[in-house]
Amino acid sequence: MHAPYASDPTRARGRRVAEEESTFRSCYQRDRDRIIHASAFRRLKHKTQVFVEHEGDYYRTRLTHSIEVAQVARTIAGALGLNGELTEAVALAHDLGHTPFGHTGEDALHALMAPYGGFDHNAQAIRIVTRLERHYAEFDGLNLTWDTLEGIAKHNGPVTPLRGDGPVTPLRGDGSVTPLRGDGQIVGELPYALAEYDAQHDLELYTHASAEAQVAALSDDIAYNNHDLHDGLRAGLFTEDEIAELPLVGPAYAQVDRLYPETDSYRRRHEALRRVFGVMVADVIDTSRALLEGSGAQSPAEIRHLGRPVIRFSPAMWQDLRQIRDFLFARMYRAPQVMAERARVTKVVEELFPLFLTQPDLMPRHWARQIEEAAQDRTTLARMVSDYIAGMTDRFALQEHARLIGTS
Repeated sequence: MHAPYASDPTRARGRRVAEEESTFRSCYQRDRDRIIHASAFRRLKHKTQVFVEHEGDYYRTRLTHSIEVAQVARTIAGALGLNGELTEAVALAHDLGHTPFGHTGEDALHALMAPYGGFDHNAQAIRIVTRLERHYAEFDGLNLTWDTLEGIAKHNGPVTPLRGDGPVTPLRGDGSVTPLRGDGQIVGELPYALAEYDAQHDLELYTHASAEAQVAALSDDIAYNNHDLHDGLRAGLFTEDEIAELPLVGPAYAQVDRLYPETDSYRRRHEALRRVFGVMVADVIDTSRALLEGSGAQSPAEIRHLGRPVIRFSPAMWQDLRQIRDFLFARMYRAPQVMAERARVTKVVEELFPLFLTQPDLMPRHWARQIEEAAQDRTTLARMVSDYIAGMTDRFALQEHARLIGTS
């Protein structure tokens, strides 16, 4: 039984190109299925989460991460009476716009694209599902419902200031206000890929997204907080004794040691971290249920216009997670071996971009028509090059760099 503020597929806000409805799938199911069958979704298999894809078969990739996020999101949505199909669609699509080499690749591409509007992976996900996937006869992209597109664009919170007065509040964090300039605009311009589409199809970027999309965002936090501890241990970047000093993690290890004093190290680790996982999920459910009930919202529209998120961690949980993130930042994301690899792959992106910009004929033949159209406009060409590089897997980017420039 869905709550009154849950998104209802029979009242979805439609697709940009009208289609006949399926007789056996809801519109949100079709969105989810189209995302799963998208080429960009398959490529996530060979895109990194933290470690470069080839470094080990057991580390998370963007694909396995997205599947884990969707699993968490389905659980939370079900517990809160929300629409699980829309939640899952947004969760599965949330990382489609990521470049090779994770946030390192994104940072490099954003710097290179600064003269041409920058690069943002959330905006790129919208570009992919509305333009770059070209498999259907009647439209470019996947022709997803407005509801799913909105969730992809702003699952982390409003992207532009509220209409009227008052600043926006972020979905993640401790409730602090997004920094604004004196003229009331958010610091930094709206990513061109998002601005371009929003001008054609208003996604109401000034409001929060549906509760389902907010669930997808918090599920992302839960998944990476958990699996980055797993992957960091496997990589030998820190020890179990060290993470046992962290909030949430220490009590989980203590509980496992009481219940299973003779268990081996691998099982002990798994049992402890799955308990951490469960505590985070339970906290979001309990906190969000109270926020939803207290909001008085009786429709998805009222959720969007509350001016604050309704899917949150409790303040105490947020503080604990900040300590865990600080630890991971120092010991994992900025570990010397990770930083060395970041420098190497940054160079790959920095050298491929100008090469393709000056010699676009080096790109595959099926890009030829677009190259011809872009030849007279450097900004259009740069964005096309950005699309091409952003779509690369880690493996392919390294192979192309070695083939065209030489192994770094």
